[in-house]
Amino acid sequence: MFTGIIEEVGSIISIQQGAEVFKLTIQANKIMKDIHLGDSVAVNGICLTVISCSEKSFSVDVMNETLNRSEIKKISVNTLVNLERAMVASDRLGGHIVSGHIDGSGKIVRIKKDANAVWFFITADSKILRYIIEKGSVAIDGTSLTVVSVEKGTFSVSVIPYTYKHTILAQKKVGDSVNIENDCIGKYIEHFIHFSKKSKITAEFLSKNGF
Repeated sequence: MFTGIIEEVGSIISIQQGAEVFKLTIQANKIMKDIHLGDSVAVNGICLTVISCSEKSFSVDVMNETLNRSEIKKISVNTLVNLERAMVASDRLGGHIVSGHIDGSGKIVRIKKDANAVWFFITADSKILRYIIEKGSVAIDGTSLTVVSVEKGTFSVSVIPYTYKHTILAQKKVGDSVNIENDCIGKYIEHFIHFSKKSKITAEFLSKNGF
């Protein structure tokens, strides 16, 4: 589990790709002080498992489901990536609950400067937009952001200077794709409501049985 508060920006230094393998090696500094085999690290918002590490880098395997769901398949050597280690129970939850399980991708269609903030306007599929609400939370390449507005086919987020400078958002331009993870709470609520409609367990049933 993650918070969407990016710890540092790393760099892809190696890609091993074959018929049955997609392995990334990522250079980092800050997070290498406390990273171990088997740890979870969010790379551009994707939860990946550390399979090897050295003093200045770590490696992860990427499976087909992840390649199909995210933009990581387009990554190349020297690409900058957002990095966040999994949270521990004693951490402050500064962003929102982020699982690292990407729902899909979006495309930046407009970038607007607004005083000290930068707005990003992103298009996405309807299956993504259905869970995005004004003032709700969304993770863009693993960065926890607040939705400013939602229009037909597009939503926008406003980014403060610190977040802009300390994530890969500063490198983004119009036309770039991003990984999107919807707030999991909305997805669970939708699933529960859908299940409840099919269930024979009603408020009347519970009342009759002492609940």
